[in-house]
Amino acid sequence: MGRLQTFDSTTVVQSARDVFWDLGYDGASLADLESATGLNRSSLYHAFGSKRGLFDAAVSDYRDTVIRPRLRGLQADGAGRRQLLAYFDELREAVAKLPLDSPRRGCLLVNCATGLATHDEPAREVVEAYRTELADALRHALAGAAAAAAGAAEHASAAPGAGAPGAGQPGFTDRTDERVRTLASLSMSAMLLARVNATESAALLSTAADQVRAWFPAP
Repeated sequence: MGRLQTFDSTTVVQSARDVFWDLGYDGASLADLESATGLNRSSLYHAFGSKRGLFDAAVSDYRDTVIRPRLRGLQADGAGRRQLLAYFDELREAVAKLPLDSPRRGCLLVNCATGLATHDEPAREVVEAYRTELADALRHALAGAAAAAAGAAEHASAAPGAGAPGAGQPGFTDRTDERVRTLASLSMSAMLLARVNATESAALLSTAADQVRAWFPAP
């Protein structure tokens, strides 16, 4: 008869997640994981198969409980300028308020990109999936912001003497892909820098919000 599991898997996974978040996959020792989870290595291996199995469970939890809730506003129907600003402002506030000794500085997946993912194809796929999900969410909100701005421009151009171009009008250029790359790069760079310089990380996120304001001035 197999041994009965007598611990809460979610609590164990999230405790291990914070160790990986803080130390990276390679830096997290089995002793660190035992100490954080309160389980010995035999129990961890029995439940998750290996250190890598525990890491994969931690990454899955991170995506579901940290990343996706943050992106939800960008992915919502009607998302646009306001949701873009909220995303970067809330991320900046989260970075700024974390103490220097917090294990949750930066982003687990961005940290993974500079460690395990450099020599592990499944880890690379996880990091790339995160980048794609972030880019798609940003693209959705940028498209909404651009559509709202174009609608406002078309409304203004209907007034006597006005002629500001909007989407579908002469002079309009769709720069969504370029803007997605700019915002995604600022976001991921800020999360990497958060581990060593929270002030500069917050400044990058402020720069991203300012860029959104420059592209889409307040009505």
